[in-house]
Amino acid sequence: MKTNVDPKVLAELWEIICDRADHPKEGSYTTRLLADEKGIDKVLEKVGEESTEFILAVKNGVPERTASEAADLFFHVLVALRASGVSLADVMEELEHRRK
Repeated sequence: MKTNVDPKVLAELWEIICDRADHPKEGSYTTRLLADEKGIDKVLEKVGEESTEFILAVKNGVPERTASEAADLFFHVLVALRASGVSLADVMEELEHRRK
């Protein structure tokens, strides 16, 4: 199991999500999610959908699919955080606090 992962990937993804929220870009999936007429409900629907797909991938024992669905879930959770006004820094601070 690979453990030497660059944590900057998550920070860069967060920056892109925030940029799309602040500067909508035509053709961007993130922009479409954040601007959907359903509002945050659209993003939360995707979080629910991706959660279910992740659970099924884990349950079915398919590592490649599990990793892919986890990435989808992480992405949509980040978008939901941005839509709700909670920052990635807030989450990282909470995780750090729990680690101690």
